[in-house]
Amino acid sequence: MIPSGIMKPLRGKLPLPIIITTLCVLFFIAVLYAERLSFLSSKSIFKFKTCPRKNTKPKSSDKRVDKEIANASWIDDRFDFDPEECNVANGKWVYNKSIEPLYSDTSCPYVDRQFSCVNNGRTDSDYRHWEWQPEDCTLPNFNPELALQKLQGKRLLFVGDSLQRNQWESFVCLVEWIIPQKQKSMKRGRVHSVFKVKEYNATIEFYWAPYLVESNTDINIIGDQKKRIIKVDAIAERAKNWTGVDILVFNTYVWWMSGLRIKSLWGSFANGEAGYEEFDTPIAYKLALKTWANWVDSTINPNKTRVFFTTMSPTHTRSQDWGNMENVKCFNETKPVRKKNHWGTGSDKRIMSVVAKVVKKMKVPVTVINITQISEYRIDGHSSVYTETGGKLLTEEERTDPQNADCIHWCLPGVPDTWNQIFLAML
Repeated sequence: MIPSGIMKPLRGKLPLPIIITTLCVLFFIAVLYAERLSFLSSKSIFKFKTCPRKNTKPKSSDKRVDKEIANASWIDDRFDFDPEECNVANGKWVYNKSIEPLYSDTSCPYVDRQFSCVNNGRTDSDYRHWEWQPEDCTLPNFNPELALQKLQGKRLLFVGDSLQRNQWESFVCLVEWIIPQKQKSMKRGRVHSVFKVKEYNATIEFYWAPYLVESNTDINIIGDQKKRIIKVDAIAERAKNWTGVDILVFNTYVWWMSGLRIKSLWGSFANGEAGYEEFDTPIAYKLALKTWANWVDSTINPNKTRVFFTTMSPTHTRSQDWGNMENVKCFNETKPVRKKNHWGTGSDKRIMSVVAKVVKKMKVPVTVINITQISEYRIDGHSSVYTETGGKLLTEEERTDPQNADCIHWCLPGVPDTWNQIFLAML
């Protein structure tokens, strides 16, 4: 007999909360242990499904594909290109020998000698096989058929300097090879050039306006930069040629970077040039860009016309920027800079800031094609010594002098093709 003062031990189940808490702790420990093993081994114990890429649906019926995904040691989780979500400037150049350009400077008859590097004697070819790969998204390849479909019944006009002509010729060459000979034509002018696609009732045009606003060196170029004067408040005379266009792509940068204070003028040149004022480059640039922005806001109907602005194309005239202390500019460079976020002295962040601030305040939406950071890496893509100067190709002897290298303009095919790849994705 058990004494009445001693209680019998309880013979029941543990309370449910205690059981649940114990199981949760044990499960948590198991997960931590499994994850540690997966970190130490390339084959995880648990097979987690990857998140589907944006706008794509996994095919559950394809067991083979599911198995390959489960066993993959690395998954490309970049989403499909969305201009509002993807920071295209954040990425890297990936060498891909299997990718061939859609054209060559020997096959496309519209490449200026200034950009025709292979025709001018360049023998290395790696610079044509680098593709830009954003970290966040997948950049679609340039599709010439899609480009022409988007231009059906439209005018596309590139406005700016010789770098903009670089981009314009690239775009023309990217699409012209699929167009029958009788369905295309080119009319070049000193200021305005037009490539016409008859079948699509479309034009791809270029308008020479190196400052966008007027200057005394727009047409009759003044070689002495000290004598150049920019009329920062005047644009109407040039811009009347841009009205009625469906897609406008602007740029202006390299002509501003003379290293000098900018001589700026208000009013008519006919009243004399003595009344100019000198400004630091960012101030003069801002005055001119505001004039451009006011014209866009007061003239452009955003329901009929899309407006783009291509950021500055970097120059690579100081080899010390990427560690070459021999002061040879971009001479004989055959590979991109590999340093993440490389930024040299050929790109002025103050100018980038001006563009961002002015565009942000505009009423008409402007899509910025940010090509600066991606082009900063490409010291290998310039015309270098495979170009012309003063209308004449460099001689063999002149090509041995690094100081003759053109480290401003780009070989075609080349880097500007990627600019247009981004542009088409945004379009």
